[in-house]
Amino acid sequence: MKILFVASEAVPFCKTGGLADVAGSLPQALAQAGNEVAVVLPLYESVGQEWRDKMEFVCCIDDVPLGWRRIYAGLFKLEHESATWYFIDNEHYFKRGRLYGYYDDGERFGFFSRAVVALLPAMAWMPEVIHCNDWQTALVPIYLRDESVRWEAVRGIKTVFTIHNIEYQGRYGKETLQDLFGLAPGWFEDGTVAFSGDVNLLKGALMCSDAITTVSPTYAQELRQPYFAHGLDGVMNLNAYKVSGVLNGLDMVKYDPNTDPALPRHYSAKKMEGKARNKQLLQQRLHLNEEADTPVIAIVSRLVSHKGLDLICKVFGDMMNLRCQFVVLGSGDYGYEQFFERQLPNYPGRMAVYLGYNAELAQAIYAGADMLLMPSKSEPCGLAQMIAMRYGTVPIVRETGGLKDTVHPYEAWCGAGDGFTFADYNAWDMLYVITQAVDLYHNNRDAFKQLQKRGMTTDFSWEKSAAAYTEIYRSITQ
Repeated sequence: MKILFVASEAVPFCKTGGLADVAGSLPQALAQAGNEVAVVLPLYESVGQEWRDKMEFVCCIDDVPLGWRRIYAGLFKLEHESATWYFIDNEHYFKRGRLYGYYDDGERFGFFSRAVVALLPAMAWMPEVIHCNDWQTALVPIYLRDESVRWEAVRGIKTVFTIHNIEYQGRYGKETLQDLFGLAPGWFEDGTVAFSGDVNLLKGALMCSDAITTVSPTYAQELRQPYFAHGLDGVMNLNAYKVSGVLNGLDMVKYDPNTDPALPRHYSAKKMEGKARNKQLLQQRLHLNEEADTPVIAIVSRLVSHKGLDLICKVFGDMMNLRCQFVVLGSGDYGYEQFFERQLPNYPGRMAVYLGYNAELAQAIYAGADMLLMPSKSEPCGLAQMIAMRYGTVPIVRETGGLKDTVHPYEAWCGAGDGFTFADYNAWDMLYVITQAVDLYHNNRDAFKQLQKRGMTTDFSWEKSAAAYTEIYRSITQ
């Protein structure tokens, strides 16, 4: 099957979040499963010269239509691993210091979506399926349907749209419909892109795509509820017949504690001794007391409200009264950053805070900590809990989105499970399961080690996700 994967970021070329990990891994797994796969990205300034040197210029066009504009777009090609990578070049839109966060992001990604459709004839083959991701590519299914009225070659192309985070929708004033995006008034008048008087690009993609996916089965169900859907629960329920939840995978080669070059000591589920040494080195590095028998609880996260940090703040003193140490790595809201920094003098040798992001330190924390805390209010899929489990760090999570799908609660009566979970968004429920985890660590180390080993041997590989997506592609093309 011929699949064109469209995304606004992908490793190893450009990254701000989890979407880049998906777009960097899923196409490779789809190709290895026997599909012909290409990926198209913007050619950002941050795409390194080492990649540019390997690119082949394909073509350029000067008249990509966007409202009243006619815009230049260049197309470059790169063969990397199992997939073909295309890059759309326009320095006005993409030669900037960041990927997102500009006043004209709507125009930038409107152009990108238009250029993807306009440049289809220049690619090696016409795709059977175009797989789009998040609001930055939401116009692709809309433009494709618009063009199919006049352009016979694209009429048979099916579209899949994946929601990675429904909070970001690409919402703009009604006046942008024609002037900015070049769409006829009918697209608004029939309700396809209309939402509370505005243009909502994500809604348009959901209405126009042949299949909709989310990044975990539980998130697919949650998006039918107002609490999670950020206003689009009605749209999700209207289109429920074409919605599937497919759990994201994990690069099992990259995240392998037995080979990870970032770790000072390697280890595996069969030989865990190296994890204890990684813990000791982490304690030294972060100026924690070197106590082998004191569990280290870690947070590796953006410090924002939907990550459940208000729960932690509410019972932080009670949590630190347990026999444990606490490590925070992340940045975000000033109030949360200040809260953790203010706590430092109260717990010398028992608490460490790193404000910012450091990939090497994150790996050291995954390898050296005993538990990872993720009390998220919402979590479409989550990557940190899967990495933690792969490194033998037991997750403590709230049962939402992908956290519910990946972490199975410890059952003391039979020893089953691979982590600790709580359902209600409640600080005391969270504290209760943290207490359970710490007590198990201190009083039944053998049972705790079994949780570690189960997590380390869980198959989170992308092959399972690729098989599920291939089945979705087949269902809409047959």
